[in-house]
Amino acid sequence: MRGIRIGSAFGIPIRLDFTFLLVLPLFAWLIGADVANLAAVINDLFGSAIAVDELTAGSMPWILGTAAAVGLFLCVLLHEFGHSLVAMRYGYEIDSITLWLFGGVARFTEMPEDWKQEFAIAVAGPIVSVLLGVVSYVGFLALPGSQAAAKFVLGYLALTNVVLAAFNMLPGFPMDGGRVLRALLARNRPHARATQIAAEVGKVFAFLLGIFGLFQNLFLVALAFFIYIGASSEAQQTVMKAAFQDVTVRDIMTPREDLHTIEADASISDLMDRMFRERHTGYPVMRDGRLVGMVTLNDARSVREVERDAYRVEEVMSREIASVTPDAGAMDALTVMQEHNVGRLPVIDTAGDLAGIVSRTDLMTAFNIIQTSGSEEIRRRREPSVEAR
Repeated sequence: MRGIRIGSAFGIPIRLDFTFLLVLPLFAWLIGADVANLAAVINDLFGSAIAVDELTAGSMPWILGTAAAVGLFLCVLLHEFGHSLVAMRYGYEIDSITLWLFGGVARFTEMPEDWKQEFAIAVAGPIVSVLLGVVSYVGFLALPGSQAAAKFVLGYLALTNVVLAAFNMLPGFPMDGGRVLRALLARNRPHARATQIAAEVGKVFAFLLGIFGLFQNLFLVALAFFIYIGASSEAQQTVMKAAFQDVTVRDIMTPREDLHTIEADASISDLMDRMFRERHTGYPVMRDGRLVGMVTLNDARSVREVERDAYRVEEVMSREIASVTPDAGAMDALTVMQEHNVGRLPVIDTAGDLAGIVSRTDLMTAFNIIQTSGSEEIRRRREPSVEAR
């Protein structure tokens, strides 16, 4: 989720995902179409007497819908800044804040594992929403009855901010309430175990929310799906991080002496033949013993079959190489793969030479071994190769 950058505040980039460009006018339309009912709710709840006739005349409903929708998303943005500024106080870096289909997401470069820090960061957003609700309500009370349009928008924001805070505190990990639950569970449990429990609770919450949404609002079904996927993904990431805590790329990579490489001046035909015989779909490309690129099956497929004898590997290979060092953490290697959307990384030593290759398959195999036998089994399996070198 990268989105379009529209500015920054406190050194944090602010982005808009393309789904936000769809949901903002949808929200504006929904609010505008229901102005009369919403005004009645505000009047009943706050004991006010907003003149509904003024709000429903001409184009006023659509103006109010737009103003309320924009105000709501600005409040969501401030909610995310609540999380982000507290996280920055603890020394964490914020990659960006993105507004999208389901509100806002503050993307951290690293998630806190100290339960007190996570608790403070998680509750900061809902606290900001409650404060915004209070400020909106004070403004609502301060305005005279003649300002019906402004009172409606402030009343709507007062109500929705409190609802937003309450909803976010439900235990739907990775929502705020789920993160609060994980923080409380992590007081006397390992972080990975606390994550697993919070994720399971979040999945149950998502299931119940989805069932409720089927009878009430399909938007809730989509939100439930997001919560379920988010809970599963973060639980898996946290468990993998714990498993790979003391494992380096050196422990799991395929070393140089066992590596299949191809020369830059080899033909695409030779490359395809090698891929068929050796059952590999990617190779480091070498020239004079130095790594100059990476080539994959998709690169080779870009050349028509009748031209594969004429084209060289260096003409289709990727020269922009994402790499890791042998002493990098296994989890760091996985992060680099995800960021660059690649399935394998060359491992480059301090002298700039190719030391090996690490792939997603290597990582998943190592993870399965660690889950069964522990990280020491990975090192034991690597010892014969180390001695051979």
